Amino acid sequence: MILIESKWFCKLLKIRGIALYPFVIVNDISNNTLLNHEAIHIAQQKELYVFRFYYIYIKEYLTNLKIYKNHWLAYFNIRFEKEAFANERNFIYLKTRKKKSYLNY
Repeated sequence: MILIESKWFCKLLKIRGIALYPFVIVNDISNNTLLNHEAIHIAQQKELYVFRFYYIYIKEYLTNLKIYKNHWLAYFNIRFEKEAFANERNFIYLKTRKKKSYLNY
């Protein structure tokens, strides 16, 4: 994982952070919860060979958008985000995470 702090990039996209394998770009490098959240996404991306992750992520987002008709509800109901949000404060999660854990969400 290559960590980059870029306040202007995150402000431009209106995000706190993003995992674009192998890069993690965040607005605050000292935010351990955010770093853990994005590290979970990196683990998911590696597990799904990156492109499959993005395909499923975008497909779920678009499906959720049709269902909820709301960006935030669509985003928070993506299985990858559910796993990351549920475990972002568990700083040993990545050491104990089982493969395909995102399927539990």
